[in-house]
Amino acid sequence: QVRLVESGGELVQAGGSLRLSCAASGQTFNNYVMGWFRQAPGKEREFVAAIIGSGRSTSYADSVKGRFTISRDNAKNTVYLHLNSLKPEDMAVYYCAAGRSWLSQRVHEYDYWGQGTQVTVSS
Repeated sequence: QVRLVESGGELVQAGGSLRLSCAASGQTFNNYVMGWFRQAPGKEREFVAAIIGSGRSTSYADSVKGRFTISRDNAKNTVYLHLNSLKPEDMAVYYCAAGRSWLSQRVHEYDYWGQGTQVTVSS
């Protein structure tokens, strides 16, 4: 069992930056691929970024490539998502997830989910 708790979401102006954090507890953190997903009102949950256990490989959705960066600190059992050059269309609830599939972009391939943190972008 892995428990995930996200934090860092807030109201930010378009063009601004945020850092989201996801603290994990439970089983060995570095055994898991960690992903970030987001869900806007009325839309399906969508993949944002993923990182393997060692942190050496990452994957991004095309819509955030070059603006967002995923990283992890295995000593702190924490994964981060750095959001830069935020746009109104980035506004959503952001979720972190833990799974075993290599850099998967599929919601159903993640086993554990946090409760989400709200990112609001004003134009």
